[in-house]
Parts: sequence; C-alpha cells; structure tokens
Amino acid sequence: MTAHPIAEAIASLMPRAKTELAELVAFQSVADPAQFPRSECEAAALWCADTLRTEGFQDVALLDTPDGTQSVYGFLPGPAGAPTVLLYAHYDVQPPLDESAWVSPPFELTERDGRWYGRGAADCKGGFIMHLLALRALRENGGVPVSVKVVLEGSEEQGTGGLEQYAEAHPDLLAADTIVIGDTGNFRVGLPTVTATLRGMTMLRVRVDTLEGNLHSGQFGGAAPDALAALIQLLASLRAEDGSTTVDGLTADSAWDGLEYPEQEFRKDARVLDGVGLIGDGTVADRIWARPAVTVIGIDCPPVIGATPSLQASARAQISLRVPPGQDATEATELLTAHLLAHTPWGARVSVEQVGQGQPFKADVNSPAYTSMAEAMRVAYPGEEMQTSGMGGSIPLCNTLAALYPKAEILLIGLSEPEAQIHAVNESVSPEELERLSVAEALFLVNYARSKQG
Repeated sequence: MTAHPIAEAIASLMPRAKTELAELVAFQSVADPAQFPRSECEAAALWCADTLRTEGFQDVALLDTPDGTQSVYGFLPGPAGAPTVLLYAHYDVQPPLDESAWVSPPFELTERDGRWYGRGAADCKGGFIMHLLALRALRENGGVPVSVKVVLEGSEEQGTGGLEQYAEAHPDLLAADTIVIGDTGNFRVGLPTVTATLRGMTMLRVRVDTLEGNLHSGQFGGAAPDALAALIQLLASLRAEDGSTTVDGLTADSAWDGLEYPEQEFRKDARVLDGVGLIGDGTVADRIWARPAVTVIGIDCPPVIGATPSLQASARAQISLRVPPGQDATEATELLTAHLLAHTPWGARVSVEQVGQGQPFKADVNSPAYTSMAEAMRVAYPGEEMQTSGMGGSIPLCNTLAALYPKAEILLIGLSEPEAQIHAVNESVSPEELERLSVAEALFLVNYARSKQG
C-alpha cells in the first residue's frame, strides 16, 4: 500500500521535529516565579514567536496577559474565502517535582525505549510541534488550504486565566470557524481519540491557626490544639470511607455514557501497586470523567528530617477540586469553601483563598468538523475508527472560546495518552503518536477546507 504524501512528508520531518522539541523542552518554563525565573518563560515565548515568523506567520505578537505572563499569537493567511482554523497549545509546563526521581534530566529531551522523555514533551510543547508538522507537510503538498491562527498559552498549568481574560478583552483576535485544542490525548497509544468532555477545576488554599506559636509536644500535647492535626481532620472530611469525594451539597453520583475504561487497564495506566484498591464507586469512567474529585496537592508542614517534638501553631494546604460537565465551577467553589469552614474542628481559625478556577466543557461531537477529523484519523491510523472519550483534566480556555465564538466547532486532540505520565516525573511523548496525529491534523485541515467549499 502506497503511503499518503502527507504521511511521507511528516515522516521525513520527524528528525527536525525532535531537534525542535529538544530546544523547546530545554526552557524551564514553569509559569510560577516562586519556583523558576520568569526569564525561562520569556525565552520560551520568544522561541515560539521566532518559529512562527520563520514559518511565514504574520502579525506575530507576544500577548501580555493580565496574569503577568505572555501568550504567543500568529496568523497565516490562506486562500481567499477559506475558513479560519485556530490551533492551540501551551508552552508553560508543570514543575518537575522530585528531579532525583527522573531517570534523565527533566529539561533535557532524552530518547529511551522508543519514547522521548522530558517535561512538557507531551503536555504541551509537543502539541506545538504537532501543529508545525501538520502545516509544514501541507506546504510541501500544495499549500495550507485554510487560514490559520496559532495561539500558545503561557500560564495554562497555573490556572490563572490570563489568556481567557485577554481573549475576552480582544474578542476578534482568536475568532475562527473551528478550533483545534492540541492539549488532550488518545485513550491509549494507537487508538485515535477526540475528547468530548473536560472537567473544570477550582483551586483553594486553606490555612488553619490554633496557637500564637509552636509549643513543646511533651509539655502541652494532649490539651493544646495542634493546627496540623486540625488540618488533617479537616482534609479527611472531604472523602468517604471508600475514597469518594464528599463535599456538602455537591452531587457526586453522575454516570458516564460512552467509551468505558476497564479497571485493569486503568490500574496499569495509573501504576497502582498490587493489592491497593481503587477509590470511589461506580465505573472508572464515572469516577474520572463524570464526577467531582478532590485532591490535596500540597501541605505546608515540617519535613520528617529535622522535625522537632512540637505542636504546630499554623498549617496550610492547597486543594484541587475537579468539576464535571453539568456542574458549575463557581458554585462548586462556594460549596467547597462552605464545607471547609463548617468542618474545621475545635473552633480553630480557618481562612480560605481561591487561587484558580475553570469551568467544565462539553463539545458537540456531531458537528461537521468531527466528520472531517474522523476521516483524517482513518488514514492516519489504518484500521481504526475515531473514538470519543472524556478527560479528567481542565482547559479553562475552552469555555471562554465557546462563549466568545458560539458558532465555532471545537475539537480536542493531543499527545497526552496514559503512557505519557503528564504532570508526573518521567513525562514522555510517543514519537509515533506525534507523527500520526500530525498526519491526522494535516488531513483534517484538507477535509475541513473541502467541506466548506461551495
């Protein structure tokens, strides 16, 4: 069987793609100046902007967003009368966490066992490379048949909403007939998947104070209220005995209607230790795509090494709550805040600060753009049909774009399949998935342009 010219072009471009992804991964672009210098994000943004200019994009700009970060924008004009497609990715990344747990340096793209390892390789610097590969292949095969806008967000992982606010203040900038969000992933390697739903999120910091200062645990322990113990008891109130999320007033029994996630596959993907049970009830798909999920993502307390026999006067935690489609993230924030205030023990003083929020999203998978993508994925993944799944993560920009451009079709694809281990140590991308999804995106643009003719 003769390979498709687009597939052949992308295959020939893969060595260049690896070099560019290595350059981009090398930037430590964590959009939190408390952890990494702002200059790392600025340098990554400049790299992306220069790359767009090299590709012939016009109006390339660094967008100073209200949260103090920069997003990158560019416009590539297409044939007269052609539809406009917005391609999205983000260049900021999660922090590397425990760098000693990485087999290879987190900001050095390293090939191992057929995968490319590095922070952001899949989430979502690889998404930008995917867009570039698709456009380059089209240029080698008759040209890009649509007008293209590219936007690369600089603070997606922080959930601070900078690009959403910028888009709302400049509503014409990102207007498009269809939008491809390159920040999700296939259900598994080799199974072409579009993401139909995203859970929203809210991020809160809770602080508990009980004493004017730390006390000797031998002299005062047993009567004096320990802030860390109070915080532990408070956090425990957020889960039932089976691990289900229990926030007062928040519905947590919705069911997922679609592609199922077999428990054994999930255990393998999540690397659950032998003998350790999953949490919650219902199917795995119910739990990760259709129901709220609370996670304590950080606690400020003394480390074990160097700890003293003391009662803690203050303790603090950061809590993430994932909010499924059908629930409002603002209401969920209010319910979670009220729960924390109501369940703090011993009359301890408690304060709650919101540090991030995004609404859940549900796509219209029956729109014409999905037909074009399904046709493209049949070519990119011979013998496979496009599947639709949910995703437990959040992309707050989706709802902003849906509100600003209600007629635009929004598709979600990407490189963050389970083996990618995004947000964890040893994140990686499958080069085969990068190649195949780039083929799919290029063919989608051809199909979509053809569907709009006449």
